[in-house]
Amino acid sequence: MSEEREQDFRPVNQILGAQPSLGPIPADQIFPWLVIALTAYFIVNGVFGGLFADEFQKWLWTFLIAGWGIATWWILSGGRSWRFLSKFIGVPTWTRGFARYQSLLEINHEAKNRKKKHRYPRKRK
Repeated sequence: MSEEREQDFRPVNQILGAQPSLGPIPADQIFPWLVIALTAYFIVNGVFGGLFADEFQKWLWTFLIAGWGIATWWILSGGRSWRFLSKFIGVPTWTRGFARYQSLLEINHEAKNRKKKHRYPRKRK
């Protein structure tokens, strides 16, 4: 009985189908986060660098802006991003229309396909 039961179950590799990651950071998020962090650094130190009195304030604002950008990106494109991003998919506008057939050979097919009209109206009995 135990031999039959062991044959019913197969060992499954738990990592199959899993998303690659570096610890808690998903692998598909690393490059965008790097771009966001570098952009925050260049904005704070390049554009607004002269406004801050010391280096601590520069790094503080760099981390705050980078953290805000990374959190926003993760919410928009993270694991269940379809919940938010599916709201922005354009819905097609359906209209009903009929186009008349235009022959490329200039042959009047409509006359052939129409039922012949009676010359005299039908008499009712």
